[in-house]
Amino acid sequence: MIKERLFTPGPVPLPPQVIKALGQQIIHHRTPEFTNIFLQTREKLQKLFNTQRDVLMFASSGTGAMEASIVNFFNEGDKVLVINAGKFGERWRDLGNTFGLNVIDYQIQWGKTYDKEELKKIIEKNPDIKGILVQHSETSTATVHDLKFLAQVSNSLEDCLLVVDGITSVGVYKVYPEEIGVDILITGSQKALMLPPGLSVLYYSEKAEKRLESSKLPKYYFSVKAESKKQAKGQTAYTPAINLIVALNESLDLILNEGLDNLEKRHHILAEMTRQGLQEIGLKLLSESPSNSATAVFTPESLDADVFRKELLKIGIRVAGGQDHLKGKIFRVAHMGYFDYLDIIEVIAAVEITLNKMGYKVELGKGVRKAQEVYLNNI
Repeated sequence: MIKERLFTPGPVPLPPQVIKALGQQIIHHRTPEFTNIFLQTREKLQKLFNTQRDVLMFASSGTGAMEASIVNFFNEGDKVLVINAGKFGERWRDLGNTFGLNVIDYQIQWGKTYDKEELKKIIEKNPDIKGILVQHSETSTATVHDLKFLAQVSNSLEDCLLVVDGITSVGVYKVYPEEIGVDILITGSQKALMLPPGLSVLYYSEKAEKRLESSKLPKYYFSVKAESKKQAKGQTAYTPAINLIVALNESLDLILNEGLDNLEKRHHILAEMTRQGLQEIGLKLLSESPSNSATAVFTPESLDADVFRKELLKIGIRVAGGQDHLKGKIFRVAHMGYFDYLDIIEVIAAVEITLNKMGYKVELGKGVRKAQEVYLNNI
């Protein structure tokens, strides 16, 4: 018997408290009992985002909240700048094009972040930009983008919203939109919030709220105005993801009880253990600006990454592969949410074993030792 251990960047492992909440008998959503749970969860999300403003929940994947960010706050023909540095940057581009926005597609090599000088040049040529759309943490490349500089740029323009996909950063970093200058921030349940897929979250600023009346793009299910009115009273415009919200109430307790400073530090240490441990055995990282949510790593040229992943799974470790042109070249190891330090020791040991089994000789324990040293130097 082999026990499978999940190290994919979504879905991630579930804490026992979440599993227990998900296993309860379902309750009806149009009841005082659900309303109470909903309002508790909403208040905890506000603490996570460090805001008193609306934080809305949709029964959808994170892409649903991405769509809501477009159709509620923009109009056909609006010019938007997309920071396109991976698979999910492409999704911002595609959503913008789908709804008739004038998309400036700033394409960046996968694994790199934006160049500040190049960004300034784009802005100088397009001072009428209505939005900057970006992933805080690009999951496909495990790359983090600096939000503070983008917020400065956005705020320097007459009427521009900074729209951030925080699906693999909220719950890893302290992402306080009002402190940073983010106008729309979204996230999803299956990442650092430690839930199954199916729930998305959207925050919008006072500046963004002014766009709600003027946006004429078609919207029905993802109407922010409709949901804001209902959710303030502890209900939703349409049938909610009842058990996911009950479970989110529990997972937010875990996050807030750990404390966001401690949470951010833990994720930083987990990421450094992973990165340095894998580099110690000769593996190369994809990202030049690596995220603390996941690590993307090239396999040696002699090894196909997807074959390597299958061999890794034979000893119980499931990691994610590369997408598009990176398929067969990289694997991705998650360390967001319900992970601790010994989980990282485990995955690095498994990588060492599997490399040796496949004929790529590395010193057993070398990467593990490096990860242990990183842990001891940072606790």
